[in-house]
Amino acid sequence: MQRGGIRVLLFGPADQLRDVGDGVEVIDAPVSIAKVAEPASAVRAHPDASIVQAWRAVADGKAEALVSGGSTGTALAAGLFNVKRARGIYRPALAVTLPVPKRAVTLLDVGANTDVRTEQLVQFAYMGAAYATAVLDVKRPLVGLLNIGEEETRGTPQLFEVYEQLAAATTPAFEFVGNVEGHHFAEGEIDIVVSDGFTGNVALKFAEAVSSKTIDVVDDARNDNLRSRIGGWLLDPAIRRARTSIDPAVTGGAYMLGLRQLGVVPHGRFGRFGISQAILRAAHGVEENLIERTHSTLEAAGVLRRQAQESPLEPPASVRS
Repeated sequence: MQRGGIRVLLFGPADQLRDVGDGVEVIDAPVSIAKVAEPASAVRAHPDASIVQAWRAVADGKAEALVSGGSTGTALAAGLFNVKRARGIYRPALAVTLPVPKRAVTLLDVGANTDVRTEQLVQFAYMGAAYATAVLDVKRPLVGLLNIGEEETRGTPQLFEVYEQLAAATTPAFEFVGNVEGHHFAEGEIDIVVSDGFTGNVALKFAEAVSSKTIDVVDDARNDNLRSRIGGWLLDPAIRRARTSIDPAVTGGAYMLGLRQLGVVPHGRFGRFGISQAILRAAHGVEENLIERTHSTLEAAGVLRRQAQESPLEPPASVRS
């Protein structure tokens, strides 16, 4: 960060990155491992890869946050090997704020961990609450556990355990509202939705697809006949505002929570606007001390792990292949 603006280090093939504008320094890094089948192995084998060099710059203090538009698995693996997990964190999580018109709703995990333990889901709740407070300025976030029903007896045995622990928590960090279903966060009734990475990723992609398709259906309907076209012309400003309000690019992508430094992963389909939003979100996270505030929240709640239960250099199963 620099006073008066953001300084960007851009890692990639220098011969293809020209006329990048002021405030951007190109670092020649032509090796890409974004499409490899085994991210962790590729990170070990290619220390000169652009994503590895970028994370190393963050680890060395040359940059304060990372924004990666490539493979999420590779970005996470490179982060785990270079900046490592924050002390006491079981697994990092990916947090995405859904563009819900009534209320900003954050879902985590959305893909970092397909298999999780009870204590990891509990940590996700606190991590999400800290994120909502620091970045979204929510004073005491409402936290829900994604399940197949609202009743506390629904779901798997693991979800029973998570429910019991969150319900018993006495913390100023958030208010636990119990089990939630898809309609709760679609209607903007909650701030944080906690899930394993597999379920969260499916929910995220489905929500994005439905939002996009809904606008497309409206666009098609207003071109059906002359009357529809006239009505569509009158509604065009409102439709444009609605499209913008549910555009995933507005949120800038997913925050990597649980590492020692901040990372943001934009959607692979984002254009210039989405990438610019991701950079702004990363800068905002740095300004609001998101990493420190997240760790402090977990420490105050007593949910940090007390002793190492897995290698600090071993990435989650979801990024090993």
